[in-house]
Amino acid sequence: MADDEQRRVEGLLGAMTLAEKVGQMSQANGPDADAEAARAGSLGSCLNVAGAEARNALQRAAVEESRLGIPLVFGRDVIHGYRTIFPIPLGQAAAWDPAGMERAAAVAAREAAAEGIDWTFAPMVDVTRDPRWGRIAESFGEDPHLSAVLAAAAVRGYQTGPDGERIAACAKHFAGYGAAEGGRDYNTAELSERTLRETILPPFRAAVRAGCLTLMSGFHEIAGIPATGNRWLLTEVLREEWGFDGLVVSDWASVAELLEHGFVAGMAEAAREAIGAGLDMEMVSTAFARNAADAVAAGELSEAAIDRAVERILRVKHRLGLFDRPYADPERAASVLLADDHRAAARDAAARSLVLLENRGALPLAADPGRLAVIGPLADAAGDQLGCWAPDGRGADAVTPLAALRERLGPERVVHEPGLASPRDAAGTGVEAARRVAEGADAVVAFLGEPMVLSGEAHSRAFLEMPGGQAELLEALVATGKPVILVVMAGRPLTIGPLLDRCAAVLMAWHPGTEGGPALADVLLGAREPGGRLPVSWPHVVGQVPLYYNHKRTGRPPRPDMPSPEIGTPEEPVGYAACYLDAPHTPRYPFGYGLGYTSFAFGEIAVSPESAPAGEPVEVAATVTNTGSRSGETVAELYVRDPVASVTRPVRELKGFQRLALAPGESERVRFVLRGSDLAFPGREMAWRYEAGAFHVWIAPHAEAEGASGSFVWTEA
Repeated sequence: MADDEQRRVEGLLGAMTLAEKVGQMSQANGPDADAEAARAGSLGSCLNVAGAEARNALQRAAVEESRLGIPLVFGRDVIHGYRTIFPIPLGQAAAWDPAGMERAAAVAAREAAAEGIDWTFAPMVDVTRDPRWGRIAESFGEDPHLSAVLAAAAVRGYQTGPDGERIAACAKHFAGYGAAEGGRDYNTAELSERTLRETILPPFRAAVRAGCLTLMSGFHEIAGIPATGNRWLLTEVLREEWGFDGLVVSDWASVAELLEHGFVAGMAEAAREAIGAGLDMEMVSTAFARNAADAVAAGELSEAAIDRAVERILRVKHRLGLFDRPYADPERAASVLLADDHRAAARDAAARSLVLLENRGALPLAADPGRLAVIGPLADAAGDQLGCWAPDGRGADAVTPLAALRERLGPERVVHEPGLASPRDAAGTGVEAARRVAEGADAVVAFLGEPMVLSGEAHSRAFLEMPGGQAELLEALVATGKPVILVVMAGRPLTIGPLLDRCAAVLMAWHPGTEGGPALADVLLGAREPGGRLPVSWPHVVGQVPLYYNHKRTGRPPRPDMPSPEIGTPEEPVGYAACYLDAPHTPRYPFGYGLGYTSFAFGEIAVSPESAPAGEPVEVAATVTNTGSRSGETVAELYVRDPVASVTRPVRELKGFQRLALAPGESERVRFVLRGSDLAFPGREMAWRYEAGAFHVWIAPHAEAEGASGSFVWTEA
């Protein structure tokens, strides 16, 4: 660490009593934090403190009235925006846009810092392959490479702004929480070390390499060891292998929950296990505060372990500048929250997140679309469009799709009928009213999906259909014969079934945030291209889950010519293969998929050199051409397959991507360089290695497309 940081941290450690050290390891929820604890040095951090003035009052007690004057660090869940809400993280991942991710995090940090927040519990970088898990909405999807790139971008956005506009990032949940069994939140994650190292850990490592100041342990357990007490994860991998020197905080009360796991017999043992594993700070529960000092006195826990934790906490506080600038400016928020450039950034992010899944000539709408029927309970649901984990967002700040379309087209040309009182209401008389409105219109835009409360933490779902009577409402709309454009607003992929084929267009909007309405109007009316590509595979039916593109081949893979059964219709087996009798073995929409308003061609691939010693760089290039009649955007995605290796490899792996914006007839050459580190994997002994052999490569528009394909060979050195 830097000299001044080293001097400050070592000086404070040398002056602290054991009780003051344990105090630094304790984090209180805002309503439970009091100035007396701060004065006594028995508090190191607070979360959920309401506003700059309340924060400053607590900080003043710590800085000016405690014995050593160590500042508190104030945390808050700033997940996808603070007051200006951006699309949910899964939606931001759909933009495949690291610069956009960084910009969104920087806006969130600027607004949060203005309200006295020093630390966000984001980004959530759990790789997840199960849309039943509610927290898939907070994730960057199913792929370790995309998640790693976006994790690093989010960390930079939160942490690298000027003083007063940056906050500490926290990569969570370390590690494997996104693999909760059955998609049930807080559940056990059954993961091999190999899967952890090559699929789960890369986004965390990318966050650490980007300078992430903090990590959070998870609620789950792996191989019988809860993450909050897992020394292999928190010490051997994170600190000894990766060299991480920031702090690790528990998730909410997860130290106390070690008792519920059956891992410890009491709170004293919970404190010893968590601290001994490498956990530095306890969120909300009080096992450390009540037991750590006694454990040291009894010789059951070394004071050196306490010192290591406190050193890391003090280091983070120093790097945040809290010793020199402990207070927030209560006047600053008024000029920062919902600033015009923040809203503009949120609108751009929302447009880039929208994924066009189907288009049978209905989009973009004509400049004069005639009478437009806007149907559905989510067309004017400002709070729902913010999505989960937006605690400081306000529905009153959001512009809904209905409001945006009326502003753009005029209120007399846009007629609205919700059809259902809420997204979870059963079909009733409102469906008939919606059908009549649709029959009198030239086109119908139906806003259906999930309300905000059905995704996020503790909101796992066994079924992925649209809730309530929404399927009946959509059936009534398409039965009119009018072109129906379905806009899905949800925190996860939904299994809508055959109705997808009967819609004139289908647009996945996720929960798009404060400016979701104007962004949707931009795309529906053709002012913007739908810029998104799926960051997660979209199943036909929930029985296919988990379903992800980078799966293993198996010894009996489905053949390309194998017929795909109809949903729910058992067929006689056509061969012994890893597939279902009553559902396809492929997704409805694959990872990386998304349509636009123009077309693109991927020209012949060039691989150079075609043969090289193992580990030497290989360039893979192709020309992408806009073959349509209007400007548009696409994503060129680089996939690799290692068909024969000492450890079996996935059928395809994403190794790079580039967003392209091309005018009609315009071409651009995309180039990627593959190195040894890109194709390395944990070998049989778990040491990372790359191997000689032949490799297949694709530059393609999604994970199942042929695109431009080629090969190269790495020879033995």
